[in-house]
Formats: sequence, C-alpha cells, structure tokens
Amino acid sequence: MYAIVEMAGQQFKVAKDQKVYVHRLQAEEGKKVTFDNVLLLADGSNVTIGAPAIDGAAVEAKVVKHLRGDKVIVFHKKRRKGYKKKNGHRQSLTEIVIESIISKGAKKSETKKAEPKAKKVEEKAAPVAAPKAKAKKASAKGDDLKKIEGIGPKIAETLNNAGISTFAELAKTDAAKISEIIADVRGNHVTDTWPKQAELAADGKWDELQKWQDELDGGVAK
Repeated sequence: MYAIVEMAGQQFKVAKDQKVYVHRLQAEEGKKVTFDNVLLLADGSNVTIGAPAIDGAAVEAKVVKHLRGDKVIVFHKKRRKGYKKKNGHRQSLTEIVIESIISKGAKKSETKKAEPKAKKVEEKAAPVAAPKAKAKKASAKGDDLKKIEGIGPKIAETLNNAGISTFAELAKTDAAKISEIIADVRGNHVTDTWPKQAELAADGKWDELQKWQDELDGGVAK
C-alpha cells in the first residue's frame, strides 16, 4: 500500500517504514506528525483518487532528526558589467519515517481548522493597515531589500506590503515579527540575521556587510 501526500509544501509517494526528507518541520525530534492532505491511495489494484484530497485519509510519521541538505551554489554574473556574486544555500530539512497510512477515519488537524479564522482576522485588519503602507510608498522610494542575504523577490514584496520598504525599517523590526509577516511565503526562512544585516546596509557599511554575508549560508551563520 502506498499514498501520494502533500507534506511541507511538497508531494511525496510514501509507503510504510519509508524514510522521507521534507522541508523543516516545527515538530521536535521523536514527536509524531500527521499529514491529512492525501491525494491518492493505492492498495493493490484498488486505487482511490482525491478531489483534490481524500476525506478521512492521513499519513502518520515520526520525526527522526533535523538536518541540512547539500550546499547549492548560486552564481550571478552580468557580462561586460564587472558584476559577479556568489552565494551558497543549504536547505533546512527534517528526516521522518512513515509509520502508518490511514485510508479513512482520520481527524483533520487543529492547525488547519484554525486557518480560516486567522484569515478572517487578517481580512478585517487589512483596510486599516493598507493606507499606512501606501503612504510610505508614496512618500519615499524603498530600498532593495533583496540585498539582504536570505531575502528573495517574493519576501521583499511581502515586506513592502506590510509597510517595511527600507533597510532602516527592517533593522528596527524584530526577527520574530518578520517571520510572522512572511509566514505565508513558501519555504523555510531563518530571519535571525536580517535586522543586523539591514542595520549595516542602512549605515552604508557595505564592505562589512559583504564580508559577513560571505560567512552566511542562506541568511544563517555557518
């Protein structure tokens, strides 16, 4: 018996006792986790396909350990511009082992039930926050937040929409608050060094920032 299930934003074909490496989970090592977004179940010749998920089906797994993947080199170069930039990234992963595949009767996780309520609160709060964000964009041109190691175009856009468009504003924002703002951006993002990087950028200490970024790995100290 095997299942195709979505785990940490990715789809996997899994079977009992199989080891799987997924994007970093919040669960502690040794804890059990349940994934209820099962897209397909196959038991011999009996195949069930969800629309999009199978109601009552789930995959139960145990967290073995947290680790980091192989290093990936990202190199940017512009011809005849003298521009070269080399960055390294190691994805934060979690090793899990599949303990069981439940075909029916599984309960939906409490986290997923709470999501609609959280969205309603955000929708109500949006009209109040929107004028402030627009006012900041209209009053001054924002900085290129992508110069901070670990920030990509999607995260920069999300921060701008939240009213953080300059290095100075990012430097004054707590790392935990930044994580909360970008919670809906796919991927595992470690924001601990972003305020300090932004502070160096705001002060124009580019050489010091570049030297520090060479020691970082996806925004995380090696």
